[in-house]
Amino acid sequence: MTFKQTRVLIINSKMLKKLIFIFTLLPTFLMAQYTIKGTFSPADEYNYALLYKVTPESMVYVNNAEIKAGKFTFKLDSTVTKGMYRLVYALPQEEYNFDIIYNAKENIELAFDQEIGVNFIKSVENNLIGSYTRDMEAIGQSIGDYFKSTSKDTLSLVKIFKKQAEIQSRYEKTAKGTIASVFIKANKPYIPKKYETVKEYVRNFKDYYFSYIDFNNELLQSSNFLSERITSYVFGMTDENKDDLETYRANIDDVFEEMQEAKLSTKKSLLTILWQQMADLSLETTANYISDKYLIPIAEKTQDKALVEALKKFKNTSLGTVAPDFSFEKTFGDVTTKTKLSALNTANQYVVVFWSSSCSHCMQEIPQLQKFIKVQQKGKLQVIAIGLEDSSTNWKKLIGTYPEFIHVLGLGKWTNKLSVLYNVNATPTYFVLDKDKKIIAKPNDIIELREHFSN
Repeated sequence: MTFKQTRVLIINSKMLKKLIFIFTLLPTFLMAQYTIKGTFSPADEYNYALLYKVTPESMVYVNNAEIKAGKFTFKLDSTVTKGMYRLVYALPQEEYNFDIIYNAKENIELAFDQEIGVNFIKSVENNLIGSYTRDMEAIGQSIGDYFKSTSKDTLSLVKIFKKQAEIQSRYEKTAKGTIASVFIKANKPYIPKKYETVKEYVRNFKDYYFSYIDFNNELLQSSNFLSERITSYVFGMTDENKDDLETYRANIDDVFEEMQEAKLSTKKSLLTILWQQMADLSLETTANYISDKYLIPIAEKTQDKALVEALKKFKNTSLGTVAPDFSFEKTFGDVTTKTKLSALNTANQYVVVFWSSSCSHCMQEIPQLQKFIKVQQKGKLQVIAIGLEDSSTNWKKLIGTYPEFIHVLGLGKWTNKLSVLYNVNATPTYFVLDKDKKIIAKPNDIIELREHFSN
């Protein structure tokens, strides 16, 4: 072996050792490049946290962490790229979450409190957003205080506007080149350059509300920013010449007009969120306004048959609509006849209740419903109890206990045609109808049902 060959062997041996060392460390580098850690309070309220990367089209699962004694840690490897992330801490996921900016350059530390929300302890970009928000809220409060006061010092208001412009400019410069800059620019409010009366300011504030928002920006689409922005507009912009429902409709029209250049997928996503908020608040006529005028046409264009069906089902069982009709057998003595809901004329009001013999809540509430019915004046109230069952055995044993009810068997449970027709996905579910079978209330439980009739 020559000296040259020996030297090559030595070099190769050294290289091999280095490679072994590198490959030994590589999993460590991949497993723990940066971390997101923090605390949840109260500690005993939370068990797990889930982390997702959010894109305009989806939420991609990244990791999960057990919350022990209120503390959690996510270890992020090099495959976790910069962008918008969402931490989910309870169910339903769409309600219990918050956004995190991750730039793949730093560890992030935060504290979440049930009462006050999330506070970032360590994170340049998230702290930048937090600081900006606090400063702009403070200046907004100063503007509000001025207009509430009887001050005639117009110069002081101009100074407030000037300070607001300086704050906006400073943060835009500080955030340049960061993910945070997208949100700071999009959040820029209307800032007058001279004195304005409260009426002028409110009008201009509304007119310029969406001026700096690009509905096609992928970072904005990947966060809660756009949905929060349109929600604030719809519920926050008032009109003294209109009632709440008229104002909501006008504001929804404004929002849709501002989204004209947005993709259909973005429009559908944001309008669905707005629709859901209206539905959750029992503002069903407004929810149906959104679906009829905007959301169903968009869902049809995007061939989203499931959404179209869900929206139509919701409308069919909304307050103020005539309850979907159905046939059933009615027994009186030894005589059984076939009739329809629409043909009933035995009471001034009706309660359609979907229940099940295998439902523990039903077994608690149905006896209370029977007790309530017994003390009502004859002819005031009639119950139509629809049993959603996998088998008729237990149902047949139980219905004799409730002779005051009209009983209807719904085999197939959730797939039963009446369950589908009434969009029922939980038991017990109540519908209160007037004598014309129009839906006038949808109590969540027996307590709300009793309260309805006591008003």
